Formats: sequence, C-alpha cells, structure tokens
Amino acid sequence: MNNIGERVSEAKISTVNSKLKDMVISALLIALVFVATRFINIRLPIAVNGGLVHLGNAMLFVAAIVFGGKKGAIAGAFGMGLFDLLSEWAIWAPATFIIRGIMGYIIGTMANSKDRNGKKFLWNIAGIVLAAIWMVMGYYVAEGILYGNWIAPLTSILGNITQLIIGAIIGIPLAAALKKTKVF
Repeated sequence: MNNIGERVSEAKISTVNSKLKDMVISALLIALVFVATRFINIRLPIAVNGGLVHLGNAMLFVAAIVFGGKKGAIAGAFGMGLFDLLSEWAIWAPATFIIRGIMGYIIGTMANSKDRNGKKFLWNIAGIVLAAIWMVMGYYVAEGILYGNWIAPLTSILGNITQLIIGAIIGIPLAAALKKTKVF
C-alpha cells in the first residue's frame, strides 16, 4: 500500500513540476517579446498614426518556431499587448493581443505540425508568410476602426512589412540555431 502512495505522490510532484516549468517558459517568452519590442525599436516617420519597427517579431518567431503554437500565441499576445498597455499605444492593446496571439499560433502550428518540430525551413517561412498576411490585414482593419479612416492605414503597411522582414531575417536563423542545441 505504501508503494502506491509513493507513486501517486511522485506523479503529483511530476505534474506540478511540469506545470511550473511550462509557466516559467511562458513567462520568459512573454518577457523576451516585451523587452525586444520595448527597447529595440525605431519609430517610422512615414506612417500617419505613428508606426514602429521593433525586434519583438524576431522573438515572437523564435518562441513560436521553437516552442509551438500555444507558446507562440501566449508570447505574442501578452508580450506585445503588454508593450502597448505600457506605452502611448495603449488603445491598440486589445487589437495587438488578438492579432499577435493568432500570429504566434499560426507560425508555431505550421512550424511544428506533423513532426516538423520547427526544423523545416520552408514550413517556418510559410508560417511566417501566412502570419504576416494576417498581421497586415489585422492591423489595417484595427487602424481603420480606431481612426474611422480606411485610407490612412495604407501608410502603415510598408512599416508592418519592414518589421516582419527584419524579424524573419533575425528570428529564423536564431530559432534554427536554438533547435540544434541539446536543450531542444
């Protein structure tokens, strides 16, 4: 009877450790996306309503490719949503939360489905391209709704594409390097 009790206790500890590890990884990914968005950015003078090119996308791509869709969604939604809340772009936080969350899910799911495990370059690119289309459309609609103007948001598209390309140039090789380590 004692062995059964010990096994149940070990199973509970293992489950708690697994959940704790999952929460810590999620928190670290959120922090990574937030810091890269907050402190590694350039404001664009061409967009009517502001505009920002940042490296948060690179970290979102890394999180999604290395850890999958769920972690990518959490990192993107909370990391960039938190950035918006703590900046002059607080009005954007709800849209960012949805757009970036879905974006991370798309990339992570495409990169990691069917035993790809984020190691298939073309699938990683495909996920980023599909997520990029979603992001550009999502922010266009959000900006149109927020400002009641469907022409002005066109000026943001170039900046969004620029930040996505820079994010991919940095994020894809970084994710590939991380996937090659023994940790992953």
